[in-house]
Amino acid sequence: MPTAKLTPRESLQTSLHRPSSLWTLLLALLVLLGVAGFAIGQDASNKPQWISLFNGKDLTGWAPKITGYDLGVNFGNTFRVENGVLKVAYDQYDKFGGKFGHLFYKTPFSRYRMRLEYRFVGKQTPGGPGWAFRNSGIMIHCQKPESMSKKQNFPVSIEVQLLGGDGKNTRSTGNLCTPGTHVVMNEKLLTQHCFNSKSKTYHGDQWVTAEIEVHGNDVIKHLINGEVVLQYERPQLDEKDADAKKLIKDDNLMLDEGYISLQAESHPVEFRKVEILPLEK
Repeated sequence: MPTAKLTPRESLQTSLHRPSSLWTLLLALLVLLGVAGFAIGQDASNKPQWISLFNGKDLTGWAPKITGYDLGVNFGNTFRVENGVLKVAYDQYDKFGGKFGHLFYKTPFSRYRMRLEYRFVGKQTPGGPGWAFRNSGIMIHCQKPESMSKKQNFPVSIEVQLLGGDGKNTRSTGNLCTPGTHVVMNEKLLTQHCFNSKSKTYHGDQWVTAEIEVHGNDVIKHLINGEVVLQYERPQLDEKDADAKKLIKDDNLMLDEGYISLQAESHPVEFRKVEILPLEK
């Protein structure tokens, strides 16, 4: 049966008084988008944020411990802040004299992601050991700085070793050293002191980004310029180490948390953008 043709006026009245499926669909989409936007907003507000541990102005929140000196004594102004950069400097030293230093952050951490930028500059301080040329580190799962003896060179900890190239030879960075500790790698307890990563070599005074992903007593990853270069797990105290022995309680060797410190080993080094991102258990 032929359909009666509507006038333009009748077509408009029909569309106004009879909702179309298209308008219904659009309304439903708007509702869904509103709900999704609210959910995204909620997730963004609850998502952990990167926290700066270094204010770029001074050493607030940090305390130096240098071999032969009490906690808090910053011999020779070794650790200082200049032009927004945290520096390890030796211009007030006549010679190094075994004054290994560590700058401790005030709060212990267990599960987190940490990142910073570092670079080596200038010449090594006279009297510094050969292995300490362009050598520093980020110490994690450290013992309390108050528990270190006055003459103790290094805190019992896990060291993310930072090395700079000499301009010609291969030298990885983001390595692992274990003062007073052991780790498990590929299901095997490793008791040697240092392990090389698979990183590239970084010569000169260029800035390098180092990251550490720490899951308590579980997996720990080292990243250099965004690339995972080393991974291990189950950090633990070395029961044969004199300093570590003092920290063992109830025969428990496992390390689940600890303090963070930045190292001074006789070669000038600079740090910036020191940040931490808390992770859920």
